[in-house]
Amino acid sequence: MLSQPSGKPIRVLVVDDSALVRQILTRELSAAPDIDVVAGAPDPYVARDKIVALKPDVVTLDVEMPRMDGLTFLRHLMQSRPTPTIVVSSLTPKGSRSAVEALESGAVDVLCKPNGAISVGDLSRQLIDKIRIAAKAKVSARKPVTTGGPIVRTSMAETTDRIFAIGASTGGVQALTAVLTRFPSNAPGCVLVQHMPAAFTANFARRLSDLCQVNVSEAKSGDSVLPGHVLVAPGDHHMRLARSGARYYVELVGGPPVHHQKPAVDVLFDSVAKVAGVNAVGAILTGMGADGASGLLAMRKAGARTLAQDEATSTVYGMPGEAAKVGASEKTVPLDKVAETMMAFCAITKRAA
Repeated sequence: MLSQPSGKPIRVLVVDDSALVRQILTRELSAAPDIDVVAGAPDPYVARDKIVALKPDVVTLDVEMPRMDGLTFLRHLMQSRPTPTIVVSSLTPKGSRSAVEALESGAVDVLCKPNGAISVGDLSRQLIDKIRIAAKAKVSARKPVTTGGPIVRTSMAETTDRIFAIGASTGGVQALTAVLTRFPSNAPGCVLVQHMPAAFTANFARRLSDLCQVNVSEAKSGDSVLPGHVLVAPGDHHMRLARSGARYYVELVGGPPVHHQKPAVDVLFDSVAKVAGVNAVGAILTGMGADGASGLLAMRKAGARTLAQDEATSTVYGMPGEAAKVGASEKTVPLDKVAETMMAFCAITKRAA
């Protein structure tokens, strides 16, 4: 659990149509000495007025509510008064796509309401930690991502001798959307880790594929890494890059969490360093913690080109900041320059002997 930060308490607004849920969340969150639940709201219209009047540091938000659903409200909120928001919802397999859309719309994180798999106590501990992270997150006005018309994919069919590897965590859904929608259809094959639960990654990949010129899919063991294709590590599995002759492919493996994460960026980056070396380009994006820093450093030492998202455009400057601190990133760039820089690195990366 994160240590208690010093200073003023974090002001939280709880938005949920259930009076019982509001009561439980208020009681549980108020038990943390550094959190002050300033109010509850039964629907987005009441929440809007309370946000204007009380200026909370963090909002917890349900999805299914009367008068306006939580996702629509979240998009309005991020356009008019960006506020760190955590969606707390009953995420069934059907609803997990809504959770991905919430992250795309600007939510810092998503949690599942208590059910058979998660208790009130578990939710409270997780939510308190995530509120502390969210309170430090930088959020800005967001606009829906559009493709500007139907996507025509013209990716090549042969294997590639270039590899893109990307790691992200908190704020990564929006960051990855911004990066991958800038990739051309024949961009080098890409492998990526986004810290995300198992129920989310398949829908996240499908959503990205709808938006991008490249094809995006949740990875399966043995999948080839091809130009114009992006493989997303599935939740609850580590992903490694492997090679057979000229063919790059991925392996999904078990093992304990690394940096409390599964999948972990370091597991992927370490394998890319060993297997692809100078043929790789690595990027570390917004996220809490230090996952990816040592792996990106291993990639750089192996001859790969490396970069990190800058602090100004990172929702949380933990992972890219740690990478910069240890000298893992040779260049730091704003989010809107990440794809461009990766493509430029690829163009001048010499092929391994």
